[in-house]
Amino acid sequence: QVQLVESGGGLVQPGASLRLSCAASTGFFSSYDMGWFRRTPKSEREFVAGIRRSGGNSYYGDSVKGRFTISRDNAKNTLYLQMNNLKPEDTGLYYCNADVYLRDYNPIPGPYWGQGTQVTVSS
Repeated sequence: QVQLVESGGGLVQPGASLRLSCAASTGFFSSYDMGWFRRTPKSEREFVAGIRRSGGNSYYGDSVKGRFTISRDNAKNTLYLQMNNLKPEDTGLYYCNADVYLRDYNPIPGPYWGQGTQVTVSS
């Protein structure tokens, strides 16, 4: 069974940084392309970032390019999202997703989701 558990969210001021983590159950992680999506007041679901199973290629939503970095450690079955220079519009519930279909336009989420971790950016 695929299980994903996010952590690392919190309340921060604009300009601050956070690192999200997604711990995955063993046995499948290195086989799947992985991604982060978020739900915000303006969007029910927005693609944030994705990474190939090998870690070689990554993709980003336009609103986070240059500020967020996705990475993975297949030995630890963990996905990360480093978020720098956070803005109030980054506020939302961030979800880890497995088996995402990555492409340059509108990546399609896979069937496996974590429970989400809340990120709030406010002064």
